[in-house]
Amino acid sequence: MKNAEIIAQTEAYVREALAIGGAGHDWWHVYRVWKNALHIAEQETVDLFVVELAALLHDIADHKFHGGDESIGPKTARAWLERLKVEEAIILHVTEIIASLSFKGAKVATPMRTLEGMIVQDADRLDAIGAIGIARAFAYGGSKGRLLHDPNVPIEYHTSFETYKNSPAPTINHFYEKLLLLKDRMNTATGRTLAQERHAYMENFLAQFYAEWEGKI
Repeated sequence: MKNAEIIAQTEAYVREALAIGGAGHDWWHVYRVWKNALHIAEQETVDLFVVELAALLHDIADHKFHGGDESIGPKTARAWLERLKVEEAIILHVTEIIASLSFKGAKVATPMRTLEGMIVQDADRLDAIGAIGIARAFAYGGSKGRLLHDPNVPIEYHTSFETYKNSPAPTINHFYEKLLLLKDRMNTATGRTLAQERHAYMENFLAQFYAEWEGKI
């Protein structure tokens, strides 16, 4: 099977699998990450087939919706790629990217070994910031019944993935515990450039949020 057909079948598979989802991890999140990754990859010399497969499959089975199982995403992606008879070296690369992609806490390093992985990681992080990042943060917080904000709940810079993924903190805390940190964790020059404006948008949003919270405007 040609690469283009594998990409087309994978797009259809992910679109169907993630068609329903109101917490910011649906097909349209994957679509945006895919397009972000393609844009970044235009500026680099990489294996575009790996980039596209990893971007399309990166959230096929997110641990947040599978009881915290961090292995289910790579396993699900592998099963699909084996079904399409993708060569083992490509499968290993794609599943490695998926396993290493996620933000795991403010004080937890999440390095990527390959440039393909760096591109997909940047693309995913871009979708977590800016206007869409704000919308996704509150959508996910609402799905978990979290408060918008509670000034009495301190910000926590997590030192382990366990404490990060199990945090019940209000959504506003998430900006400081993850979203505002992503600008400085971009891997590529293109990712860093794109992150600047989105980061500034979040800072402006927070200033407006706090002013309204205190009835100042």
